[in-house]
Amino acid sequence: MGNPKTNVMRLLEQAKIPYEVTTYEVADGKIDGQAVAAKIHKPAEQVYKTLVAVGHSKNNYVFVVPVDEELDLKKASKIAGEKSIEMLHVKDLQKTTGYIRGGCSPIGMKKLFKTFIHQSAENREEITVSGGKIGVQVTLAPQALCDYIKGSFEDVIKA
Repeated sequence: MGNPKTNVMRLLEQAKIPYEVTTYEVADGKIDGQAVAAKIHKPAEQVYKTLVAVGHSKNNYVFVVPVDEELDLKKASKIAGEKSIEMLHVKDLQKTTGYIRGGCSPIGMKKLFKTFIHQSAENREEITVSGGKIGVQVTLAPQALCDYIKGSFEDVIKA
C-alpha cells in the first residue's frame, strides 16, 4: 500500500513536523519544477526548488526558491558572505548532498549546509519541496522547515 517513506519523511516525523506527501508520475521524464507544480496541481509560486551552490571559499550553500523564479547569484554571494558563488555541478550533487537532480530536498542532506529560503515563503501558510526522491513532494509550514534546517529567509531571486 502506498509509497515507501523517504528519509525526508522519517526526519520530519522524528522532529514532529506535520507534512503532507504528494506523489507524481515521472515516466514522461518531466521533472523540472514547473512541470512538477502542474502535475501536483499546486501554483508554481508555492512549489520550491532546492539549489546547491559553491562559494569562492569552496563552502556549499543551499537556496530554496520558487520553481518559477531564478536564483540571483550576485544576491546569493552577498547573503552568503562570499566573493562569488556558482551553481554546484550536477555531477557533484549526489556526493555532496546525497540527493540526485530532481530529488534534491533541503531536508536530510549529508551535511547541514547554510541554507537560505526565498523570503516569499515566509508569509505563506505552506510550501512544497522535494521529498528527497523524484516523484515525491512534501508540503509543510515554511517556518517549520526554516527552523529545522537552521535556515533564514532572504531575497535571493532575480528581480
